Amino acid sequence: MALHLRALTEEEAQTIKKWSSLRKGEARLVERAKIVRLASEGRKVPEIAEAVSLDEKTVRKWLKRFAEQGCSGLEDAPRSGAPSRYTPEVKGRLIATAFTRPRDLGQPFSSWTFERLATYVREELGISMKKTRIFEIFQQEGLRWRHEETWFGERVDPDFAQKRGPLNG
Repeated sequence: MALHLRALTEEEAQTIKKWSSLRKGEARLVERAKIVRLASEGRKVPEIAEAVSLDEKTVRKWLKRFAEQGCSGLEDAPRSGAPSRYTPEVKGRLIATAFTRPRDLGQPFSSWTFERLATYVREELGISMKKTRIFEIFQQEGLRWRHEETWFGERVDPDFAQKRGPLNG
């Protein structure tokens, strides 16, 4: 069964070209844009499937979605599922806690670890949250634990440099 791609608008052509050449984009979106780009160049479904290492059924699916919905059809459709267990307020409290010095909150240590933060959030704030979920929330907010380390607190041992001694010799 032959499948013909409709002519792309100028805007669609620019978007497809941009998306298909992204190096740091969502891999699925890049792959789908490549499918449409190859089809717009006149390639047939079997050739496209081989070029992007997918089966022909999948290639046809994305070409059909593009034909029906345009570029937005290449993005992941919303999926059903349970709503987030953590409201923006809870996430905000978690992040605010992480940016507060533990000693200011009456804790016996100078810096947070995921374990300490999870324990504090559970015991003091009454929010049951796993370390992995804390990590995910930080990632969603663009925070990196190591990069933000100085904001999360000082070294566990403030006398570390003195105890370690000189670095050379």
